[in-house]
Amino acid sequence: MQKIRKAVFPVAGFGTRFLPATKAMPKELLPIINKPLIQYAVEEAILAGIDTLIFITGRNKRAIEDHFDSNPELEAALKLKGNNEIANMVKNILPSGVECIFVRQPEQLGLGHAILCAERAVGGEPFAVLLADDFLVFNDKGVTSDLLQAYEKSGLSQLCVMQIDGPEISKYGVVEYKVNGNTNLVATLVEKPIFEKALSNIASIGRYVLNNDIFDILRNQNVGLNGEVQLADAINLLAKKDNVESILYEGKRFDCGSVRGYLDAINYVANQNVDFKSKY
Repeated sequence: MQKIRKAVFPVAGFGTRFLPATKAMPKELLPIINKPLIQYAVEEAILAGIDTLIFITGRNKRAIEDHFDSNPELEAALKLKGNNEIANMVKNILPSGVECIFVRQPEQLGLGHAILCAERAVGGEPFAVLLADDFLVFNDKGVTSDLLQAYEKSGLSQLCVMQIDGPEISKYGVVEYKVNGNTNLVATLVEKPIFEKALSNIASIGRYVLNNDIFDILRNQNVGLNGEVQLADAINLLAKKDNVESILYEGKRFDCGSVRGYLDAINYVANQNVDFKSKY
């Protein structure tokens, strides 16, 4: 089975819930203490063995490219003041051998459209997708590594899912499973159903591994919810052909697309970070 080396990060959104802070600064660079959201997702991908990072960007997102670029002037200034440890941290935000590719999404036409913009950069390979808004806590290599391992065993596209009880389920893509020997085989994925019609309490969250055939579906797909090209609709078509599995995530997750979730993530990391508590 082909080893997955590429990951797509859709980062073109306006971040309207965080205005005016995000008027000029990308939402993905909002910090959790001293590290931006997007860097946590990138580190998770690299731990999983990803070496090519594809960012789908939009207007006013240049700062993301700058964040992952080298900054010799800053490093030199820090070393001149004796801050060698911080200088090395800045220099090593990306380890050697990891490449960044930036692709502009000309219009915000939905997550599915953002993924479609990555087609040329992805080439004919399977790939991972990480949504930086979903802040997932892990102790080992993270759920992206688990998804890649599952893909290497079956060759099927993979969803990360978790249990969401109550009306909140209507904010997610909701999974229904096949009834057969493979308990992880997805039957359907419905984007943001009303609570009373949700097929289950199992929600798709922001980590995926997708086969390259997703692009053919997205290219010919009609717009869905909110007049956008929905990735969930394309995955649903794959699921109807028994081509999608899932992995249940049971760790802590914070929805940093909302102000409340973002603040909860900051509080959690601050309380867990011994260095932070000792310094501040």
